[in-house]
Amino acid sequence: MDWLTDYRIPIGYWAKTFVDGLTDHGQWFFDYLSFLLSKVIDAILFVFEAPPPIVVVLAITAIAYLLRRSLLVAFLTLVGLLVIVNQGYFTETVETLSLVLASTAVCMAIGVPFGIAAARRAWVYTIMRPILDLMQTIPTFVYLIPALILFGLGMVPGLIATVIFSIPAPIRLTRLGIISTPPSLVEAAEAFGATPSQVLLKVELPFALPQIMAGLTQTIMLSLSMVVIAALVGASGLGVPVVRALNTVNIAKGFEAGLCIVILAIILDRMFRISAAGEDK
Repeated sequence: MDWLTDYRIPIGYWAKTFVDGLTDHGQWFFDYLSFLLSKVIDAILFVFEAPPPIVVVLAITAIAYLLRRSLLVAFLTLVGLLVIVNQGYFTETVETLSLVLASTAVCMAIGVPFGIAAARRAWVYTIMRPILDLMQTIPTFVYLIPALILFGLGMVPGLIATVIFSIPAPIRLTRLGIISTPPSLVEAAEAFGATPSQVLLKVELPFALPQIMAGLTQTIMLSLSMVVIAALVGASGLGVPVVRALNTVNIAKGFEAGLCIVILAIILDRMFRISAAGEDK
């Protein structure tokens, strides 16, 4: 089989040439994008770090109650956040939360419109499907390399990697929610003279809201699963103590930081979970 390997397809060379071309001709764009995204993350981080930790804890608890109207969810949110403060990981937690919120906002802002386009045009989803499969299956470290080259160390390459990894979820679930709209509802709206945009805004999107919210929670969970990998490219947050614990085989630090990640994941999941049938709160 030597003849098969003597003439290798230069896939790696093509990828390097493509990234080099982006660096040579589009570095100004990536510098501007990095500056913009870093300012967004810094603004979110300022909101969490400016007040005392107890004020932030109470504010998040109040938001949890307003979103779910459940004293149990609010109480568990309060207890979970107080445990994080007690363990001394509050700063790392709000840094992770800032990264998660920024990446989730970007994913939803891009994913929902693309999901609508994929639902309305079958050929769009035919083109997008292999790309989404590739984004979900390719090892994260592979696209961390060009992200590092284009954006440098820091929170921004972690954000970009998180978005690439997480964005297929809102696209797929938004599309699924819209195409699941009963044809009778669409036909009734059209019979009463609704335009395509009115059908989308007043029939399809409301019906697809549970699926869109499921995409939101999935995006949050996927973003949290990236915090350790983001720490490897200079992103601050709970991934940093996990990486340090791994390097020093520090079981205590690793378990503490990991527990804080789990608590944050549970809190965010319970805050934003909505079901079509009115899931128990």
